Amino acid sequence: MGEGQREGGGAVGQGSGSFRHRGARLAYEVAGSGPLVVYAHGGFAGRAAEDRMGLFDWTPVVAAGRRLVRYDARAHGRSTGGPVDGDYAYPALADDLLALLDHLGARGPADAMGASMGCGTVLHAAVRAPWRFSRLVLLIPPTAWTTREAYARGNREAAETVEREGVDAWLAGRTRRTPPPAVAGVPDVPPTPHERVLPSVLRGLAMSDLPPPESLARLRLPSLVLAWADDPGHPLSTAETAARLLGAGLHVSRTRADVRTWGERVAEFLTRPVDPMGATPGAGNDR
Repeated sequence: MGEGQREGGGAVGQGSGSFRHRGARLAYEVAGSGPLVVYAHGGFAGRAAEDRMGLFDWTPVVAAGRRLVRYDARAHGRSTGGPVDGDYAYPALADDLLALLDHLGARGPADAMGASMGCGTVLHAAVRAPWRFSRLVLLIPPTAWTTREAYARGNREAAETVEREGVDAWLAGRTRRTPPPAVAGVPDVPPTPHERVLPSVLRGLAMSDLPPPESLARLRLPSLVLAWADDPGHPLSTAETAARLLGAGLHVSRTRADVRTWGERVAEFLTRPVDPMGATPGAGNDR
C-alpha cells in the first residue's frame, strides 16, 4: 500500500504507510482486521526497536480480532521530526495520535494502548477528546506529578551532554544502570531519534507530565494498567495512582516471563463486554 493510501471506503488497509502532520511524516503499520486498536511506543524506541527488544508480543491482540495499528512517534523509528523541543511534549504527541486516527478514517471510538511516553501520549489524547476512545491500556506509566521533577532534571542534563559530548557519552551513563528484573536480559538498543534531534526529544519529555489527577478522575473509559516493579523511571506509585483515578484494573509484573503474558491480558481485556455504565467486568487489581 502506498503512503497515505486509503482502502475500504476510507479506512486504511493492511500493510504500512505514512502521512504528514505538522511538518513531519509519521510512519505506521497495520495488522489484522476488526475494531481499531492504536499503539504508542515508549521514548527513544520505535516499532522496529521494540521488536528487536522482544519485550512485548501483541499477536494475541490481532488473533482476538482487532486491527492493530502501531506507529513511530515523531522523530522516532521511520518517522521524521525536527529539533523543536515542544514537538516532543506529551500534548504535542497526543495531537499526532489524534491526527493518526483522522488519517485512518476512524468513524467511531478506538481502543488505545501506550507504553511509557506512549502512555502519556494516550492519556493526553483521551483527556482532550474522550469521545475518540473506547478503552485504554496503559503500560509502564512513567514518572508523574511528585516524582516527575527529578526525571525532568535528568533529561535536561542529558540533552546538554548530547550537545556537548555526543550521544555516546549519554549512552555510557545509561548502560551503568541496573535494569529492573522484569527486563533483565532484554537487548539494549540505541535511541532511534537522530543525534541532531535527540536533545529536543529529551527536553520535550522534560517539560511533560501526565494530565492532572483531577482530569484523569473525570475520564469514564474502561482502562487497564500494566506495570513492572523496581523501576525508578516507571514507579509503581504512578501506576497505582493512575489505576485508582481511572477505576482501572492493575497488574504488576516482576519477571520477564510475566511481562510476556501482557499480550494475552490485553486481548482478554479488549474483548470483554462493556456494560452501559462503561465498566468492564472483572477489571480488578492483580498484584
